[in-house]
Amino acid sequence: MDRALKALGAAHEGSVGVLLADGSEPGPVYFDVGSGPYVPSSTKWHVYDGRYGRPRAAVLRGSCSCGWRGAAEYPLDWTALPADKPLYEVDVDLSGPIADYEAHLSVIREGAAPLPAELTDLLTDLVRVLNGLAVEEPLVALKALADLRYVIAQVGPEAAYELGGHDVPLKVVATALGTSEAAARTYLNDYLHP
Repeated sequence: MDRALKALGAAHEGSVGVLLADGSEPGPVYFDVGSGPYVPSSTKWHVYDGRYGRPRAAVLRGSCSCGWRGAAEYPLDWTALPADKPLYEVDVDLSGPIADYEAHLSVIREGAAPLPAELTDLLTDLVRVLNGLAVEEPLVALKALADLRYVIAQVGPEAAYELGGHDVPLKVVATALGTSEAAARTYLNDYLHP
């Protein structure tokens, strides 16, 4: 189940994306660390600084692992940026791309199935109590989590089978969960085929 929950969350991981001067989105930058089977790479915005033969970013924009890209572009003024320093050491304003990504997340959250206020309050209280128990009485916290896993194992398959019985499209399930169709499929399959 933990794998499925990670997939749900990973469907909307945000980052600051880049475009090159020709308007293309570059692939990962690979780092030469000598011989060996593993070649590290990165797609973080700051590696596109034009140094050591790397591509040089022309603009920044919001980006999400679901494939969404922000429409707003934030140009990098290379006349004001030092050519001899890595971008992560320079004061670059990332507030625009980050705000765009957060707006994207708001749209995703608004489309998700709303939980009843009573359930939201109950879950909030549960998290607060479990966090306290994890510090004060960790064995009690683990026992409570074991009991919750039992409840999840009982209710999850029932809900997943109901969705299948009503032929609810995967796109609707993904939107309700606030995730991608691939992550929603993994989530449902973990209940249907434990």
